[in-house]
Amino acid sequence: MEADVSGWKRVIGDRLRSQTDGQQTTEVAIAAKVLNHMLELGRPEYVRIL
Repeated sequence: MEADVSGWKRVIGDRLRSQTDGQQTTEVAIAAKVLNHMLELGRPEYVRIL
């Protein structure tokens, strides 16, 4: 899973490609959503057994 997240980080990059503030805001929101989704897929679900 960690390799997948690293791959997405490489795709997204460490710089913003957009030039205007509005587009940069959208770009950051999309990148954050993608990374959060990837992290969510890797989290285990805990089930309490009584």
